[in-house]
Amino acid sequence: MPSRPTLPRPAPGQLKWWVVGTVGILAGVGLTIWFGLSATLGQPSWDTLGYKVVSDQQVRVDFQVTRPGGRAMTCTIEALARDFSPVGTSTVRVAASATETTTESATLRTTSRAVTGQVKTCS
Repeated sequence: MPSRPTLPRPAPGQLKWWVVGTVGILAGVGLTIWFGLSATLGQPSWDTLGYKVVSDQQVRVDFQVTRPGGRAMTCTIEALARDFSPVGTSTVRVAASATETTTESATLRTTSRAVTGQVKTCS
């Protein structure tokens, strides 16, 4: 029966550094996960569901807002031209509700024809 090749043994005192390195990496990963979750949990989020160019001076934007506790929020909606320059901006108040997620629709006036509408921010 052929003998198995033996792997070289680490030098004395090297095991300690492997343990320290492993613990350090695990602590770093844990801190990264903790910071990431604490920065996003409980924060409002929003999604633009769609838009419709009603005319050369109007765009309707449909969006969904999720906020903790269903509190009232203010969202900024913008319409963009073909070159991505803003041609219309509106502030929409989203009323407080019993549910955390609500769907809203806003029609905003534009200075020229828009090609898209989106939610810029909510707070």
